[in-house]
Amino acid sequence: MPDKNVMVVEDNEKNRKLMRVVLKSKGYNVIEATTGEEALNLLKNQKPNIIMMDIQLPGIDGLTLIKQIKADAMTKEIPIIAVTAYAMKGDEQKILDTGCEAYMSKPINTQELPIIIEKYIKKE
Repeated sequence: MPDKNVMVVEDNEKNRKLMRVVLKSKGYNVIEATTGEEALNLLKNQKPNIIMMDIQLPGIDGLTLIKQIKADAMTKEIPIIAVTAYAMKGDEQKILDTGCEAYMSKPINTQELPIIIEKYIKKE
């Protein structure tokens, strides 16, 4: 079975740790970034199967970062799942319009997380 690499872009340590623990328990390799800039640097040398992207990041925000990743020929095919505490009506559509494949709200549902990731990894 090929490696299943998930990049988690999340500045909150508790949220990042929760995703890491859940994903590793399901056999995923986890690549972590705490800022958009760090994620872009990691993507120069690594190609994860999927990216979990927090929308509210310091520096480059998640929406801008999604647009940059989707505009780059080397990374545009990587599925991105937006993760956010945004709960306002219309925010989900605004987020999906950036080019990400799906949207998860915080707090993270630990049962749903691996199911959503597997769904989008299988589409590759």
